[in-house]
Amino acid sequence: MRHIFILVLSLLSTLVFSQTEAILRGTDSKNIETAVLAGGCFWGMEDIIRNIPGVLSTDVGYSGGEKKSVKYEEVKMGHTGHAESVKILFDRSKVSYETLLTYFFRMHDPTTLNQQGNDKGPQYRSAIFYMNQEQKKLAEMMIKKTNQSKKWKKAVITELRPFLHFTEAEEYHQDYLKKNPNGYTCHWLR
Repeated sequence: MRHIFILVLSLLSTLVFSQTEAILRGTDSKNIETAVLAGGCFWGMEDIIRNIPGVLSTDVGYSGGEKKSVKYEEVKMGHTGHAESVKILFDRSKVSYETLLTYFFRMHDPTTLNQQGNDKGPQYRSAIFYMNQEQKKLAEMMIKKTNQSKKWKKAVITELRPFLHFTEAEEYHQDYLKKNPNGYTCHWLR
């Protein structure tokens, strides 16, 4: 039994490595960057973001809380401090962080506190978890630019915090709207 388990584990790790290798093939590693954004339910955000040219991969999960590892059953109660988030691996030579943020501010309402559509609670807040000072400066600039555009009637209240950790959500949440094309979403490009 142990040998079967090891064989299955080995096959799974090979499959994951092969998928990652295929995604990155032809991409200069110097151009690969990560972004983590939260703007309500991660299903709809991921569905829009994965189709942006230059995005290499997306994973949905939880960021912003103190615990490094949480499950959906904990996060959905709204007491862990985590926000439903999308981790984005992108090629900077094809899409800039600023462009990703432009999409981000168009796909959700960044002026509502702890809510997007029917989803309410701090786990649905608008947040940018920056990886470095360059991302922080660009996010500050985009928040200012979005406010100045008067696109929204109220001021942007998107939380801007340093990235600490990301817990990948359960498998059934990954690519949810690909698996369930008629599933719930409150995200669209405005």
